[in-house]
Amino acid sequence: MSDHVYWIIEANVQEGKLDELKALMQEMSEATMANEPGALNYEWSLNEDETVCHIFERYADSEATMVHMGNFGKNFAGRFMGVLKPFKTTLYGAPNEKVCAAMKPMGYVAMTSAAGFSR
Repeated sequence: MSDHVYWIIEANVQEGKLDELKALMQEMSEATMANEPGALNYEWSLNEDETVCHIFERYADSEATMVHMGNFGKNFAGRFMGVLKPFKTTLYGAPNEKVCAAMKPMGYVAMTSAAGFSR
């Protein structure tokens, strides 16, 4: 198994906030790519009518995850919660106690690795 930490956040797009969401997801994606080398995947998806958003994030390890969490909290959390209403967060991989504590407000469900591999 790897040290990767990853999650899927499922959220409803707040009514009337789609344009703000699209601008924010672009800004967050660019910032994460430029400033977080430990971010391995950072992918946003919208359903057909653009009312539900899924966010898949994968980090090299818990340290890289905490770098992202710090940047998110400092730069984006308020705007994120203003355009999205998360309803499900599933946490995978090998998160340490700091990551679990940081993710606790999201009300995550933790899934323990049981088999497989990561390249």
